[in-house]
Amino acid sequence: MAEQYPSQQHEHPPAKKKRRIFLWVFLAVQLLFLVWIIAGITSAGGDPTDCGTLSTEACNDAESVGTGIGVVLIVVIWMVVDFFLAVIYGIYRLASRK
Repeated sequence: MAEQYPSQQHEHPPAKKKRRIFLWVFLAVQLLFLVWIIAGITSAGGDPTDCGTLSTEACNDAESVGTGIGVVLIVVIWMVVDFFLAVIYGIYRLASRK
C-alpha cells in the first residue's frame, strides 16, 4: 500500500480573499477629480457683473479662458497624482512579492 508521509501531503492553507483596497482608493481619487472638474466648469457660467472697463463679450471671453486654464491645471494635477499612485502601487507590489 502506498502511504503518504506528512512531507508528501499537498494540503494548502485556505487562500485568503484578496482585498482590493488600493483599487477602491484609486477609484475614489478619480471620482474626486472628476467632481472637481465638473464643479469648476459649471461654476464658470453666469452674467458678468464686475468687468471694469471690459465689454460684456470680452468679459465672457476672459471668463471662458480662465475656466479653460483652471481645467487644464486640474487635469495636470490629476495626472501627477495618478503617476504617484502608480509608483506607490508598484513599490507596494514589489515589497509584498514572495
